[in-house]
Amino acid sequence: MTPSRRNFLTGLGAAAFTSPVLAQESIARNGRIKQVIAAWPFIVAAKWTPQDVIKHAKQLGVAGIELFSAEQLPLLKDTGLVCAATKSHNFERGMNNKGHHPEVFAILEKTIAATGAAGFPNVMTFTGLLDTTHHENGSCVSVEEGTKNCIEGFKKMAAVAEKHKVTLVLEPLNSKVDEKMKGHPGYQGDHIDNCVEIVKAVSSPAFKVLFDAYHVQIMDGDLIRRIEHHHEFIGHVQIAGNPGRGEIGDNQEINYRGLMKALLKINYSGYVGHEWIPTGDPLKGLEEAISICDI
Repeated sequence: MTPSRRNFLTGLGAAAFTSPVLAQESIARNGRIKQVIAAWPFIVAAKWTPQDVIKHAKQLGVAGIELFSAEQLPLLKDTGLVCAATKSHNFERGMNNKGHHPEVFAILEKTIAATGAAGFPNVMTFTGLLDTTHHENGSCVSVEEGTKNCIEGFKKMAAVAEKHKVTLVLEPLNSKVDEKMKGHPGYQGDHIDNCVEIVKAVSSPAFKVLFDAYHVQIMDGDLIRRIEHHHEFIGHVQIAGNPGRGEIGDNQEINYRGLMKALLKINYSGYVGHEWIPTGDPLKGLEEAISICDI
């Protein structure tokens, strides 16, 4: 237990402590790692509303949230919180299929404009699945064709992002785990190195890779070495415990304090999003996870 956490518990009293919300004030943080809370896991698993996510982010002393839609961004006005990454199109129908380009372009253009207008930094994007025949209006593309389509499409959208002073962040997703919300079989950009190659080919300051430690650990491992190797292309970071995509405490295999130190070593100045699915008390899990990363 860290001294700051010990002092916090002592101040509340052991009998009174059930969650940080009881303090009804923002917890002080070191702030060297700019942490945010991903909305969807807590909306889905903990049944929080978007307003709950905002309230708890303020009480937990983090920089903001992530994965609000363009329509939800006004909820953050005058809160002092950032939306570190705005959600956009879904991961199934992505940039690797030209048949999806009109749909993806429209969603990205709208989301980029709204994110830029709000003064927020990033918009999420995805390669898409290679084989979408089991989805509505689906089709199948090869890796080579999908890569070519990604580069062509992302070049167009990166130009839009540059105009609005926003960064598109391309997320690798694991294709190994065949469990809803925990893995995505058939996803093209399932290896961090391949996503970085697409980012390099697009060659825009407004297009970077999202380093999702959970997905990268499953597909590639060697997290700290990959952070060091790809540091100039990392625009955003997300974390979750592996296996299971749950809390990041000591019941999973990733050393997140070591990972945060690696981010500081490369002078990473972006945000780290808690995108894990709570299995216990969500506030207790968040307080512990935030403390682990608050180095």
